[in-house]
Amino acid sequence: MSPLHLDDPSLRPRDAGLQAERTALAWSRTGLAIWVNALVALRAGWANGRAPITALAFALLIAAGVAIAYGVRRRRRLLDGRSPCPPSALATAMVAILTMVACATAIASIFLR
Repeated sequence: MSPLHLDDPSLRPRDAGLQAERTALAWSRTGLAIWVNALVALRAGWANGRAPITALAFALLIAAGVAIAYGVRRRRRLLDGRSPCPPSALATAMVAILTMVACATAIASIFLR
């Protein structure tokens, strides 16, 4: 008889599938973080009279709102018991681009004084 190994993956309890809910929450958190970043950039652009930073900040506010709405929609779909749907490649790419634009806007608002 062989000894029990606790490292054996078949002996570990299986996760009930909360990964999809955590991913949906992550979409909302990412959108919220970008939204706050856009507010800070908007304040910096508005206070310093920098029209390009102000325009980027407004665009980021709108895009962050869309990301938050997407996360809420996915989370509601999962909580209603519908089948989990992975985010589309387009949505993932758009959030990645949105995040990079948010970082660039924040850096520009710091250095363009």
